[in-house]
Amino acid sequence: MPLSLSETREALALLGVHPKHALGQNFLIDGNIVRKSVELAKVSPGDRIVEVGPGLGTLTRTLLEAGAEVWAVEQDATMSHYLTVHVMPRHPGRLHLLQGDAMDHPIANIPAGQPFKIVANLPYAISTPWMDAVLEGPLPERLVLMLQYEAALRYMAKPGTKLFGAISIFLQSAYDIAPGHKVAAACFHPRPDVESYLLNLVRKPAPFVFADDVKLLIRSCFQQRRKQLGAVLRDKLPDGGAAWFASIAASGCTPKSRAEDIPAACWQQLTLHA
Repeated sequence: MPLSLSETREALALLGVHPKHALGQNFLIDGNIVRKSVELAKVSPGDRIVEVGPGLGTLTRTLLEAGAEVWAVEQDATMSHYLTVHVMPRHPGRLHLLQGDAMDHPIANIPAGQPFKIVANLPYAISTPWMDAVLEGPLPERLVLMLQYEAALRYMAKPGTKLFGAISIFLQSAYDIAPGHKVAAACFHPRPDVESYLLNLVRKPAPFVFADDVKLLIRSCFQQRRKQLGAVLRDKLPDGGAAWFASIAASGCTPKSRAEDIPAACWQQLTLHA
């Protein structure tokens, strides 16, 4: 069962620790939201799940009770020890816990070769670089992520909006965005200063993954997002981007367009011309 506010406080007091802001430790205390995460991820017995920052194991316990096998990465040594003592023995062989940094182990060293999902309450400070690392592959078939609401809006942003950026393109080229769920600050202890969102992502039948050099090029375009792309690409591509602009002309994109105006599908075409 998910830990309530009183149970969370009791566990923290037992450990003699206070939530660490630097590690993004805002513990989920709303059982309905925990169950919503599992529901959105369509967790079934036998599923292989990656979890990032399990903390006291509120989500972890629910995943295990649903019959999943969980690979979790936890940076805090005290939390890792707590999970080893209080959660792992109740589910022998099904919780694989790695103490370390999620940026070094974005998918918790889960063995390769079989489908997996990611269900996690992400530390907000690492959400975008961690997402970038996950998009390098192997790609999970589904992700349900607790994120800062502003970050979720960037990931879901549409072309032509100020929030649309490189991470929107990389993510939406590999995943479809399914209905998610907004989460109030009161669902956490301690209460964060921002609202959160359960982002629900389903891998596309044919996901597109950008090469590193193309990702760098796209990011550089968004670093000058107010400039017309023809001017931005003049010195970045041998032909100044002429061939790319010709290939996407039917979409209405021209050298006068700005980076935020170009749909993800057109950015994918850049791979053929970079």
